[in-house]
Amino acid sequence: MKLNSPLQLSLPVHLPDDETFNSYYPAAGNDELIKSLQDCAEGQSDGAVFLWGPEKSGRTHLMHAACAHANDLGRSSFYIPLGIHASISTALLEGLEKLDLVCIDDVDAIAGHPLWEEAIFDLYNRISEQKTCSLIVSASVSPSDSGFALPDLVSRMQWGLNYQLQPMADDEKLAALQRRAAMRGLQLPEDVGRFLLNRLARDLRTLFDVLDRLDKASMVHQRKLTIPFIKEMLRL
Repeated sequence: MKLNSPLQLSLPVHLPDDETFNSYYPAAGNDELIKSLQDCAEGQSDGAVFLWGPEKSGRTHLMHAACAHANDLGRSSFYIPLGIHASISTALLEGLEKLDLVCIDDVDAIAGHPLWEEAIFDLYNRISEQKTCSLIVSASVSPSDSGFALPDLVSRMQWGLNYQLQPMADDEKLAALQRRAAMRGLQLPEDVGRFLLNRLARDLRTLFDVLDRLDKASMVHQRKLTIPFIKEMLRL
């Protein structure tokens, strides 16, 4: 993440190195959304994109990926998760319209907070006037269902492209798990992958975190990923 002002240096956020477009596993129906985010990161779009989906649906991964892609191209970017709005100031939004890409995560967290709603509304307007900055905003629900008290803010969020993240089918999650395992030099048989899907929370973040733990355990114990080994390691 490129930080372009001293004020931004106080934001306690670090972009993870492994959350890129290449490491994202899209569900069927999300291809157009991903292309729109890549266009924003590359400066091919000066508008706004609003994406929404439930917690752990991959929204944050995509926001991180867009910033990482912009940075790889030498473009300036800024990521702000509004879930921490109580510990930061609206002043952090000042001057962001001068950057190439701004990503605002969990914007519905500030619904009902007048100062923040006004600040986000003003940022939308400044970015629209500047016409050189791309804006990506995410929430758990659509703009009309986000509970904002400021009608004009809802209207602004509905101006640009709006996408609902489509959930992954089990077969897609299995393929993502097997691909992740292969990247780590592991073989994940289909029956073992389905065992994990049936016994754990089904969001990819949880599944990937467990796979990382199993990877380390398999190296320590010099054992392959089998159902008995997984049961032993995870105490299932």
